[in-house]
Amino acid sequence: MTAAERAPKPSRAGGFDLGALLAERGAEGYELHTRHLNHQLPRMLRTIGFDKVYERAEGAHFWDADGNDHLDMLAGFGVMGLGRHHPVVRKALHDVLDASLADLTRFDCPPLPGLLAEELLTHSPHLDRVFFGNSGTEAVETALKFARRATGRPRVLYCAHAFHGLTTGSLSVNGESGFRDGFAPLLPDTAVPLGDVGALERELAGGDVAALIVEPVQGKGVHAAPPGYLRAAQELLHRHKALLIADEVQTGLGRTGDFYAYQHEEGVEPDLVCVAKALSGGYVPVGATLGKDWIFRKVYSSMDRVLVHSASFGGNAQAMAAGLAVLAVMENEQIVANARATGELLRSRLAALVDTYELLADVRGRGLMIGIEFGRPRSLKLRGRWAALQAARKGLFAQMVVVPLLRKHRILTQVSGDHLEVIKLIPPLIIGEREVDRFVDAFTAVMDDAHDGGLVWEFGRTLVKQAVAGR
Repeated sequence: MTAAERAPKPSRAGGFDLGALLAERGAEGYELHTRHLNHQLPRMLRTIGFDKVYERAEGAHFWDADGNDHLDMLAGFGVMGLGRHHPVVRKALHDVLDASLADLTRFDCPPLPGLLAEELLTHSPHLDRVFFGNSGTEAVETALKFARRATGRPRVLYCAHAFHGLTTGSLSVNGESGFRDGFAPLLPDTAVPLGDVGALERELAGGDVAALIVEPVQGKGVHAAPPGYLRAAQELLHRHKALLIADEVQTGLGRTGDFYAYQHEEGVEPDLVCVAKALSGGYVPVGATLGKDWIFRKVYSSMDRVLVHSASFGGNAQAMAAGLAVLAVMENEQIVANARATGELLRSRLAALVDTYELLADVRGRGLMIGIEFGRPRSLKLRGRWAALQAARKGLFAQMVVVPLLRKHRILTQVSGDHLEVIKLIPPLIIGEREVDRFVDAFTAVMDDAHDGGLVWEFGRTLVKQAVAGR
């Protein structure tokens, strides 16, 4: 078939009919990705049996082509904080489109960005101003630039195993070598261990550090900053005239049971805060960098520098409307309190299983950001199987759990990082006891199967063969 033959055909003269296009070609998704996009994605999905076709979604559930419902414990990597297609966010987008606003003229000051900034800042009263971009990595890029400009220093510190994004600047503070390999040279930034105040102090001694950027709870492995670390880091940084940047792209907007994760520790007031993901309502990409007034005044120091940092789509009306609607829903439906209570219920019920299953090593997290870690079993029979998996590739057991959770129990989860035996749960913040029951029941069934030597290990042999073949 030629490119011309594959191209979408208009369903009526001079028009475009999305429904007709999807009805005609919607079944070609995997083929189109293989041909035109990241060809490894469909290959990976087929390998682990995740190559499903989902047709619709609502809240914390989506349905496949056969009408089966699936429980979402991934929330689009945290984007779907309110679940899919929340009616309030949906209505706000219809309203803003129907208003036919004069959007993105670039030479006016429309109200929606100001209103959203005002609402965001109420949750961080020590901060004063907001820059709107389009994504989490862009929010991080903004914070890095602003910190360097404000301090006049070149170097930013970050924590080992951090994830701050994949564009070149944010990749420079990404603590995972698998993402960095092949993209050098990056910016001259330096990793320090999360929680190691001494290492931070040694790096600050040189006087060239602009800031430390930190996730209050790291997404990779779900590791929270140790108690007292953020406060101690903040005091050290300010003593050395450097800044604290809190990356709340995944942890912010209620994920950990407070509006921001840094708020779990009293007295922590970051100089810059990055947010994105859930602020979009799952519809329109948006990122925001919140900061102190003096930092913004250093960046935008004169009228000549009014556009020294900007984003073509930053502050667009659709994104601002979505963000305002999200914040309204969070307040009206008490989303943060639900994340705290439901997260504690889920974490405690899973933690109670640690003594039952020798392959289950730890359950940790805050709010609805939970890590389930697996470890070396005690019994001889299970130790041999565990060792075979570890020899092939670390992280295969966690994948062995994720796959039956989807294929047998229709629950979508993820391994929290490459070469990690940790599953990360970041479901929509609207879930309740019913979803907790469903997940715990399914997880228990998978653990029973793993300890009985059932089908989980059959799939494990397949993963081992593929891991060895891929070396």
